[in-house]
Amino acid sequence: MAQNSNIEWTHDTFNPWWGCVKVSPACDHCYAERFSNRWVKPTLWGSNAPRRFFGDKHWQQPVRWNKAALKAGERRRVFCASMADVFEDRSDLVSYRARLFEIIAETSQLDWLLLTKRPENITRMLPCPLPRNAWLGTTAENQVAWDIRLPLLLAVPAAVRFVSAEPLLGPITMNGNIPDWLIVGGECGPGARPIESAWVESLCEQCSRDKVPFFFKQWGGVHKKKKGRELGGRTWDAIPVATSINRCLPSSPLE
Repeated sequence: MAQNSNIEWTHDTFNPWWGCVKVSPACDHCYAERFSNRWVKPTLWGSNAPRRFFGDKHWQQPVRWNKAALKAGERRRVFCASMADVFEDRSDLVSYRARLFEIIAETSQLDWLLLTKRPENITRMLPCPLPRNAWLGTTAENQVAWDIRLPLLLAVPAAVRFVSAEPLLGPITMNGNIPDWLIVGGECGPGARPIESAWVESLCEQCSRDKVPFFFKQWGGVHKKKKGRELGGRTWDAIPVATSINRCLPSSPLE
């Protein structure tokens, strides 16, 4: 799950497991929880809930994607994980996280986008060295989240450090915490909270000033396709170019 993702900024999506715990306002209307609850009972959401794991066939999907990318002579981006958080702190996730980083290292033609709301856990959960094709990201839905999470993310050396400001729930000033890539989007689905155009325009202007690739995903809402994803009469689809890294952190062994 799933090749040829519908998410505009990635090609494919891979989940090492399903399930999570809500940790911030961005989680209030979690699409992953809503989707999961349609198919899995009891719920996979919450600290006491189980997580859903998968067999070897599931884990071979990225290997096939890597072979196809090699044959096509192109790099492909893989979002990991849309139905979980790679850096959730649970003992039953340790072996699956280790397997994930083995797969990332094995599939060198794929750029893996690891998005978390728990950047405080990244350092102690990363392998050493971090695979060159692992991009690290965090969600920052408002100024509070930005000011807390960005310094934690930027302290970790990676080919790309990116931010998903989705759902964007308020204005954000970067305050000198400059990522390598910024994705912005409004909330979608039932109960979607409104996004202000001024918030988006400000972030676009800040990215232009600081030379940060800017990707505007959507205005959102209950019917997101009707509102589209144009800003200022155009679409914003910038993708960063990864830098080469090969460094260990002082305290980043696998658990």
